[in-house]
Amino acid sequence: MQQVFTKAMARNIFIGGAGFFLIIYLLLTYDTFQQIPVRDHASNMTPSVLRGKYLFDTNDCIGCHTVNGEGAYFAPELGNVYKRRGPDFIKAWIRSQPTGVPGRRQMPNFNFNDEQLNDISAYLQWLSNIDTNNWPPNIEG
Repeated sequence: MQQVFTKAMARNIFIGGAGFFLIIYLLLTYDTFQQIPVRDHASNMTPSVLRGKYLFDTNDCIGCHTVNGEGAYFAPELGNVYKRRGPDFIKAWIRSQPTGVPGRRQMPNFNFNDEQLNDISAYLQWLSNIDTNNWPPNIEG
């Protein structure tokens, strides 16, 4: 008995496999969209948090920092910086930049006022409360 693998058989395997994995992809996408409202706590966004996010986005903080693993890897992770350092440290750090320490990466001074620093701190606090399924794996990011 001779076994012949025909083009039609290869096509059927390809189409069947593609269809199977498309269904898996759609189910995982559906599950993700069901989980997002539960995990991101967007309902807790205050006007201060929204202003902080606006400042974060317009000053391109993601161009140097990561947030929950996304972004540039030039500067520290900010998704859990509020838990690591607290609001007073965050405000003082932003206000004191650049530090002028030789050989150290420097963050520019954005000349934020106290209200803007409070807004950024509120945004970073909101970020720290997102359920990231234990990401990053340790507190230091």
